[in-house]
Amino acid sequence: MNVYCTMPGYKRLASAPKLSGEARQRLKWFDYYNSHNHNARLTCRYFGISPQPFYRWKKRYEPKHIESLEDLPRRPKHLRQPAYSVELVEAVLRLREEYPRWGKDKLVILLRREGFTCSASTVGRILKKLKERGVLKEPLPNHISARKSQRQRPYAVRKPKDYVAKESGDIVEVATLDVRPLPGMVLKHFTARDVISRWDILEAHTRASSHTAAAFINALLRRMPFPIKVIQVDGGSEFQDAFEEECQRRGIKYLFCRRAHPSLMDMWKEPRELTLRNSTK
Repeated sequence: MNVYCTMPGYKRLASAPKLSGEARQRLKWFDYYNSHNHNARLTCRYFGISPQPFYRWKKRYEPKHIESLEDLPRRPKHLRQPAYSVELVEAVLRLREEYPRWGKDKLVILLRREGFTCSASTVGRILKKLKERGVLKEPLPNHISARKSQRQRPYAVRKPKDYVAKESGDIVEVATLDVRPLPGMVLKHFTARDVISRWDILEAHTRASSHTAAAFINALLRRMPFPIKVIQVDGGSEFQDAFEEECQRRGIKYLFCRRAHPSLMDMWKEPRELTLRNSTK
């Protein structure tokens, strides 16, 4: 013998997975409320809620339609309609096509000169609507930047990441520093350091030009006890032109780092006072 029966509330359970998380939680409220002699205060204490929202949802809840536990849409029934005229929209479109890179603040000045009374916010809303409708096409981005392009170097190259000094002369770092021994007196302090032997060569000049830096190479070759294979600089302007030509003429490999990045030079990773003290011995 076959017995067929249905469980009370099967329709509600079948449609329950379609509910949101908040509606499912409210459904638990009323299941607990119905199974505990309709004790509202006990239900509120059990779920940790205040009685006001419970009674508000109790009035809205329909057991045969559990979708009534869902939040109602908060979109207002009556939306504000645009108050600007069609002539203003056509004028905004015409001016924007004539000046494709002008924004609402500039366009509103031209519109007021033509006799239209509007604000910059209104022009901005019109532009937004025109873009959404596909009537107004944005111009192609201008890739011309105000930043100066990198100057092509005839001989110098950027230091490779895998280049490592193994013996003296593999990398000799050269940099300049301002020294003010007296008020109003500024000297250019040239420093050269071998990254392996820590052999330093120091000179002070009244100016830091490319010709002065090129003459500093002669002091390096004369005073360092080993041949110089590579010179690395920090990208200053004094290490261009004549300095670069002198490195090329003498067959010294020339590497440079990014300008205004002293952390890429090993000589600046140590305290400057220690460098000067060891160099004057």
